[in-house]
Amino acid sequence: MMIFINHVPGNIYENLTSRNFGFSDAAEAFVLMSGIAVGLAYARGFARGPFSEALLKVWKRAGKLYVTQMVITIWAIAIIAAGIVFLDTADVVPSVNFTRLLDRPLASMIGIPLLTHQLGYFNILPLYFVLLLASPIYIMIGLRSRLALVLFAAAIWFAAGMFRLNFPNYPNEGGWFFNPLSWQLIYAIGIAAGMEAKEGRKLVPYDQGLFLFAAAYLVFSLVWVQLRLGSFPGSGQLPFFIAGYDKTFVALPRLLHVLALAYVLTNLDAVKRLLATKPFQPLQLMGQHGLYVFAAGSLIAIAFQVLRYRYEPNWFEDGALLMSGVLLQYGLALFLAYMSPKKSAPAPEKAKMQEGVGRPAFLSR
Repeated sequence: MMIFINHVPGNIYENLTSRNFGFSDAAEAFVLMSGIAVGLAYARGFARGPFSEALLKVWKRAGKLYVTQMVITIWAIAIIAAGIVFLDTADVVPSVNFTRLLDRPLASMIGIPLLTHQLGYFNILPLYFVLLLASPIYIMIGLRSRLALVLFAAAIWFAAGMFRLNFPNYPNEGGWFFNPLSWQLIYAIGIAAGMEAKEGRKLVPYDQGLFLFAAAYLVFSLVWVQLRLGSFPGSGQLPFFIAGYDKTFVALPRLLHVLALAYVLTNLDAVKRLLATKPFQPLQLMGQHGLYVFAAGSLIAIAFQVLRYRYEPNWFEDGALLMSGVLLQYGLALFLAYMSPKKSAPAPEKAKMQEGVGRPAFLSR
């Protein structure tokens, strides 16, 4: 939901999202949780084999992401173009990386399917797609050693920052906004955490000293961001990705913030109880159909951007827009849940055979 609100820039409610309370934002949390989900869902398949079957399962999911990215990109182009033609909202063009589609359309048509040209606010699924393709490598390393997995990913992150390595853009110059070579570290940590969780353990067990340090860092980050204190003292003497706030290369303060936040939240029983309450059930349902809800939210957000360029809504109208967008996404989740195949109860003979046989929780989902 925070990504959705942030993808309608200029609304007053984006001042209440997580990016205003620390160095990281919802994107880091998204990638970390995606890694955890992959560790939970796919690691056992690689451990048991056959390898080809496990590989196909992951890459099939990656293919689904790619198709989704192409579909929502086409519809986003249509929405932006409709705004320009019918609502005179040409001012939106530079803010959503639409310029090349107008002045270099053929080159853009090459770049879009190659993922080297991504519309603004439509660049996190390409990152996830690349990370999913690479997931088998991370999982195979993680099956041997979680520490080796994290160190392997950290080495790639460090090299990307030191040498400014990135995936190329075309027809624009430069590289991807979400640099896969940098963001893979958050994802890999998530995979390691998911693999540990699958076995009933935590990647980093609770330690009171570490918990207090993580909480203190979160408070420090909150104060620093709220007071707009800018660069760290002496940061000019250090590499930009160590002492800066760069998002493309996942600067160290951002990385530490999302990890500290995850550590604190997962060790607070009050958070677990809160998430289990009824008001959070709609969010859980939306999470169960996350890809389609996210895709719909992206299109709703770009439509709202176009409308805001034309009508400049006040705070109340912004609230109504955002609430309607959230309700539309929840409605989609309800529809998908209704259309999902219902699991029927086992036949009496089969049920009798299974009686007294333990069944792992992950198989019953």
